[in-house]
Amino acid sequence: VMTAPKGPGYQVRREYNEGRGVVMLTAVHQDASGRARETVLEYASAIGVGRAGIFESTFREECETDLFGEQAVICGGLSHLVTAGFETLVEAGYSPEMAYFECLHEVKLVADLIHSRGIAGMREAISNTARFGDLTRGPRIIGPAVKDEMRKVLGEVRSGLFARQWIEEDRRGRPIFERLSREGAAHPVEEVGSRMREAIPSLRRGKA
Repeated sequence: VMTAPKGPGYQVRREYNEGRGVVMLTAVHQDASGRARETVLEYASAIGVGRAGIFESTFREECETDLFGEQAVICGGLSHLVTAGFETLVEAGYSPEMAYFECLHEVKLVADLIHSRGIAGMREAISNTARFGDLTRGPRIIGPAVKDEMRKVLGEVRSGLFARQWIEEDRRGRPIFERLSREGAAHPVEEVGSRMREAIPSLRRGKA
């Protein structure tokens, strides 16, 4: 059986401690006991996700879509989009602080709108100027070439290529993983972001 909360571990714990939960996917691959579905729902209930929502899936569907989403959209796609936007503004002569605000700080504001209202609802909440720019310039940034690469990424997940590469990387002591992590942490957007977040009282209060 599988229980897969749709959120990172710290959020699962935080929501549980506050009497809430995160949405969870469940799956039953083999029911030898005849109680598999009951068991998976007991696990889900024990960590509080029943308060948020439980949806049925399969092992394959959850694994493949989760890896794809992390790599192409919510982690890999978003982080590199933010970094590229920051670099573009700074290279054009704008201050790093303004680049940080426009390309990173406001991501949460828009993400929260999309999360609660959907993409169409987000567009209704922003200015007409922002919406026109979204509708006419967005497809130029995320165009056919990006979608072609997304298909390749999905293919690498489905074929097992990504899993084999990650297992081999781990076996070798994670040299590529560590190098890229160091390079990402040393990027100017991180230095500027650290200063800016320290200067914003609401973000200082939110520190764990």
